[in-house]
Amino acid sequence: MSVSLARVGCHEVRLAPRSRICRRAVLNIRHNSNTVSEAEQQNLTWPEYLEIRKSKRKWETAATIPACILGLVGGLAYFGSLESDATKPIMGIDPLFFYGGCTVSCMGLGYLIGPTIGAAGWRMTHQRAMNLIEAKDREFHQHIVKNRVDPTAQSATNPVPDFYGEKIGSLHQYRQWLRDQARFRRKAQFAEE
Repeated sequence: MSVSLARVGCHEVRLAPRSRICRRAVLNIRHNSNTVSEAEQQNLTWPEYLEIRKSKRKWETAATIPACILGLVGGLAYFGSLESDATKPIMGIDPLFFYGGCTVSCMGLGYLIGPTIGAAGWRMTHQRAMNLIEAKDREFHQHIVKNRVDPTAQSATNPVPDFYGEKIGSLHQYRQWLRDQARFRRKAQFAEE
């Protein structure tokens, strides 16, 4: 039994030989964009999705470093140019320490804004597949919520391992995350007894 392929945009749809139902489905796919996204969703596998998550995290990290540097340089440029009188404290703090703290705060602001800038840049480069990625994101989040542990059982000696699953970038790391969650459950359960 041979299987023929039909092209719908940039996607291939498998057709059974002489199948009128499949040909009608292809015609419906051509005219209905919601069906195309459902067909695309079947094409994105978990390893591909996790690789996409890993690349997004790399973009966020790569944007954080320049944002921190820009925040530090901007803080130094602004607060370094202000004149200060050592005899007049600002909010009860020596002006040198106050302006130094403000400069470090500018760097911290860059650290907080950097991942947002990186995620926005990543989204701009992946616009065509965003519906597909967002659907997998929702499904992945449901898996994380279902399998993660109750954080109320944590202690100083037994902290919750990666509660949001942020560091998962492959199937191997996902399996390790599941093992860590199970280990936490066992430790929390036996500590209470």
